[in-house]
Amino acid sequence: MTEHEISPVPREARPYQGQPAGVVSRLAAAAVDAGVVGLVLLAMYLALFAARFMLDPRSFRPPSMSLAFNLTVTLVVAILYLTAAWSLTGRSYGKLLMGLRVLGPEGRRLRLAGAFLRAVLCVVLPVGLMWSALSPANRSIQDVLLRTRVVYDWRPRGSRR
Repeated sequence: MTEHEISPVPREARPYQGQPAGVVSRLAAAAVDAGVVGLVLLAMYLALFAARFMLDPRSFRPPSMSLAFNLTVTLVVAILYLTAAWSLTGRSYGKLLMGLRVLGPEGRRLRLAGAFLRAVLCVVLPVGLMWSALSPANRSIQDVLLRTRVVYDWRPRGSRR
C-alpha cells in the first residue's frame, strides 16, 4: 500500500489484520449477538401481542407461552441469525462491531451447511468458545471440530487489501 492510499483498516490494527481473534473479542461479539437475538425475540412477541389485540380487543389477554416453546423459538432464531450472517458475509453484527470474521477451511467464506453446523454448535454449546482462551491458535471447540477460524478483519467484504 502506498503512503497516500486510504485503508479501511486503522493504522493501529494493521499488525493484527488476519490474526486469530482472542477470547475477549469473541466474547464481546457473542454478547452483542445475544442482544440482537433478544431484540428480534422482543419484536416477535410485540407483533404477536399487537395482532392478538387487533383481532379481538374486547377479550384480549397477553400471550403466554411455555418455557419449552420460548426456548425452542430462541434457539431457532439464534441459529437462523448466525447461519445467515456467517454464510453471507462471514460476520454477525457482533463480529462486525468487533472487527472479526469467521472463515471456513482454507480461509474461505463458510458455505451454508458449514455456517449452519457452526451456528448449531455455538448455540447448543456456547461454553465451547472458552476453549479459545486455552488453545494456542485461539480456536474454540466449534473451530476445531469444523476446521473454521475467527480472525481480526476490518476490511469490507469485497476488499482485497
